[in-house]
Amino acid sequence: MIQKILIAVAGLGKCEQMLKMLMEIPSIQRANVTILHVVSPQVTADLMAEKLTAGGKILADAIEYLKLDPAKVNVRLKQGDPKDTVCQVAEEENSDLIIMGSRGLGRLESILSNSVSQYVFQLTSRPMLLVNDDVNIKRINRIMVGYNHSTPAQESLKLALFLLRDIKGSQLLLTQIKADQKAANAVKQPEQDPIFAPAINEAKKQGVAYKCIVATGNPGQEICKAAEEFHADLVMIGSPERRPSIAKSLPDLDRLLGKSISDYVRVKTPCPLLLTRSA
Repeated sequence: MIQKILIAVAGLGKCEQMLKMLMEIPSIQRANVTILHVVSPQVTADLMAEKLTAGGKILADAIEYLKLDPAKVNVRLKQGDPKDTVCQVAEEENSDLIIMGSRGLGRLESILSNSVSQYVFQLTSRPMLLVNDDVNIKRINRIMVGYNHSTPAQESLKLALFLLRDIKGSQLLLTQIKADQKAANAVKQPEQDPIFAPAINEAKKQGVAYKCIVATGNPGQEICKAAEEFHADLVMIGSPERRPSIAKSLPDLDRLLGKSISDYVRVKTPCPLLLTRSA
């Protein structure tokens, strides 16, 4: 399910740590990895040469740190606008997953600071793993999935089970946010909620332990709260594609203005966040 990973590096940091942890998962170990560093255009040839040299050193340091099988690594040093270049390379490589570091900036700060990860998050149609600078990277054992009947949520479930099924002692945290307290109170035992039934059946088939969590309130806030309370190592949520085909190259305004659940969780999650995408 994940055969090609693209990691955008800008100097050793949290996203390299995240990839190293991911590569310990048996189902990921066969994946090919593209390590990308993008150099922005410079005003002089000397400065461009200096930046390219520094970029080569960043890539070399990443390769040394990650210690991946050389036969499964593709290294790319590109010049251009980082936002566009990451999306372009992801398409060229047909990447199944993009990994990027994030400063966890809010929507306005992201726009004003020209955040690369925020714009890639807006524009890519591929699953994206965001690692904020201030989160702790832990071995993947518990994955929290924001779950409902939507197609993006089903994609998150599939990917979570793909990762967890080969991890001894792993646990799937299925989390559903009800619209109101009355709806939540109607569920005596979370595992008995019919919405969870397909996910529970699939987890049982693949031998993955699970826990069902039902909460009520603001979905973004409740997902982040549950991730902290239940010690999730990774949060997955579906991020539906709502732009018409003619606007695929433009940011999703709801996300850009911070009106989406995924944008809130991107900033506030206490652990790395994996966004699955679906039309």
